[in-house]
Amino acid sequence: MHMFKVFSQRLYLRIWLAVVGGVAVLTLVVGWAWQQAEEHNARNNASPTSLAREMTVTDANGQVLVQGPFERLRRGEGDAPRFSIEGADGHTYFLEMTPRIGGGNAARSGGGGGASNGRHGPPPGHDWAFWLRPPFGFLWLLGLIGLVVVVGVFPIIRRLLKRLENLQRGVQRFGEGDLTVRVATEGTDEVADLARQFNAAASRIEELVQSHKSLLANASHELRSPLARIRMGLELMGGDASVAKAKTEIQRNINELDQLVDEILLASRLEQPDVDVGSMESVDLIGLAAEECARVEADLDVQATEGVEVPAIAKLVRRAVRNLLENARRYSHGEVSLLLSREGEMAVIRVEDIGPGVPPDQRERIFEKFYRLPGASERSGGVGLGLSLVRSIALRHGGSVVCEGRLDGQPGASFVLRLPVQPLVAH
Repeated sequence: MHMFKVFSQRLYLRIWLAVVGGVAVLTLVVGWAWQQAEEHNARNNASPTSLAREMTVTDANGQVLVQGPFERLRRGEGDAPRFSIEGADGHTYFLEMTPRIGGGNAARSGGGGGASNGRHGPPPGHDWAFWLRPPFGFLWLLGLIGLVVVVGVFPIIRRLLKRLENLQRGVQRFGEGDLTVRVATEGTDEVADLARQFNAAASRIEELVQSHKSLLANASHELRSPLARIRMGLELMGGDASVAKAKTEIQRNINELDQLVDEILLASRLEQPDVDVGSMESVDLIGLAAEECARVEADLDVQATEGVEVPAIAKLVRRAVRNLLENARRYSHGEVSLLLSREGEMAVIRVEDIGPGVPPDQRERIFEKFYRLPGASERSGGVGLGLSLVRSIALRHGGSVVCEGRLDGQPGASFVLRLPVQPLVAH
């Protein structure tokens, strides 16, 4: 019982036992095949008359010519059988069977006698047992037995290592962001223990992330009340010119805090797929883009008038387009333009500005939460969540967003938002 427990808890011992068992079976079967081949060879080489005590050669009248003990002489493969007879007179006589024309056998005796027994066998070249004798028989048997062992041992090792593959797939999914994934725990060996430890760590990490999201969302929600009181107190302040500048600065800070609260709440809701953030509907991107462009005084270039209606949550798509336009207006030194087109099954919204642009090594990092380009001023506006929200919204609708250079090669940035024009298939 103790040995069984040791083997059940050690994967390397079980693999070793499977291999050793396969080799042991192969050895036993080869030994048995060798013994059978030796016995078969011994039977072929044995004299068919070895059980007889004497051989008698007579003439046509029944007169005994030669009588005495005999033995079969071993000869080469394909040679005619030859017998040695010890006569009563002390002489040795030889009896040799030679093939006749037509398949018969002739008997001739040497040293004083001869006879024919009238028996014949198959030609040696047509002996089917030839292929079972060494070395050909061993080659066939070893090849067949090796194939059987390979086929038999593979499923055993495959079953032992399949759990490692399942664990690897679970870790990969967890690393891709699916914090709910867990792996099956079977057995009591190292793989099962590793699976249990992974499940415990995954549960702990999921709890910490959910707790962090909940804390952030609750704190952001609770900030609304003091912001509302500050805004009310600001309105109750007198219209004295001495405090007008201070009121303007306080109002700007309140607006930034209000925007931060909204973006944090929206980001936390988008990260939870089971949270309802709105209903899907057909969104006309032309009308939506025209309204948002007019809001920030951006140019609109519609390159596709048909097929740019997407199934989406209207308020989220509007928020994504607005964030892109406001970000472009914030850093642009000139005009801001929005190009609306279609590429295959994707509606494409491209927002371009004329400004410093984004370095190639920073074009992916700017979509991280609370990340700002080096040297960006806090007074320029924004808290580093706008572009992160755009990506979350794009992924929520099965689309994507990337940062590129301008199409015309001029200095500036170009943000490309792609949304599918076909409804998403629920998984």
